This record gives sequence, C-alpha cells and structure tokens, in this order.
Amino acid sequence: MIRRFETRDLDEVMSLWLHANIESHSFIEADYWKKNYDMVRKLIPEAEVFVAEENEKIQGFIGLTDTYIAGIFVKAKEQSKGIGTELLRTVMKLKDQLNLNVYKKNMRAVVFYQHRGFKIVNQKIDENTSEEEYTMEWHRQAGGKNEDSNCLCVCTSWKYKETGGENCRGM
Repeated sequence: MIRRFETRDLDEVMSLWLHANIESHSFIEADYWKKNYDMVRKLIPEAEVFVAEENEKIQGFIGLTDTYIAGIFVKAKEQSKGIGTELLRTVMKLKDQLNLNVYKKNMRAVVFYQHRGFKIVNQKIDENTSEEEYTMEWHRQAGGKNEDSNCLCVCTSWKYKETGGENCRGM
C-alpha cells in the first residue's frame, strides 16, 4: 500500500535512507551519508513523501520537493518487486513534469529512470562528492501516458530544498 508519510515513520524512513545510500553508492565514503543524516532528517518532514508499506513495515519511500525527486529508496530485499515503480507512478500521477539528479556511476538508477521516460538533460560534477552526476527530466506525454516497467532502487538528492535546486547531488 502506498500512503503519505506520517511523523511516526521518520525513524524507519531514516534507517532506510542511510542503509540504501551506503549500499547503492559504494563509490562514496559511508561517512558522507552519516554526516548528512541530521540535515536530511530535518528536511524529510518538510518534503512531500510517500511510503510503500506492507504488514505495517515500510518497504520503500519517495520524496519530492515541488517537482524535484529527492530520492526513491527500497529495502534491498524488496527490490525488483515493483515497489520503486509504484512509488514513482504515485508521483507521476500528481505532476506533469519531474526532475532529479543521479550519480553517473549509479547505472541501475539511471536505467530505471530512462525506462520510465526520463531523459538526461545535463551532466556535471557534484561539488560535495566530486562525482559525476546526471540531471534527468520527465514530462507527461500528450494523453497522459508514459513508459513503465520493473522496479529498481534509486536515490537522488535531498539537497534540493536546502539549496533551491543549486548544486544538487545524487544520493
């Protein structure tokens, strides 16, 4: 079941955020994510967040700031079961366009988004990690239909809210 984030979800969401980032971004030191933990913990309740829940356990979540996807996270053991796709579908129904940043080395995430109609529109270096990242965009097609397929775990950025979209980095 997909539902809106509630304050009681924060600890479980943050645990998932930290573990997913460390697992998905082996090319970035784990300390980077640990140092950003408190800042992200403050930003999540301010964002538009949806959680995927089964048996009262959060399996994944997606966070938005306006049309910017700050991140999609799915528990490792729950990946490739359609959870990420359902989370993304939820926000695609609400928005006419979406954008995000994703690390170039996170090819699983890049392919996930490309299969769902996102296009790479820019490439730059993330100043915080010195890693290359893509900016990707999605626009609703005429008639409201877009591509869709399987789930993968993907992560982007919570820095958007803090910086107003400047210097956002892939998560």
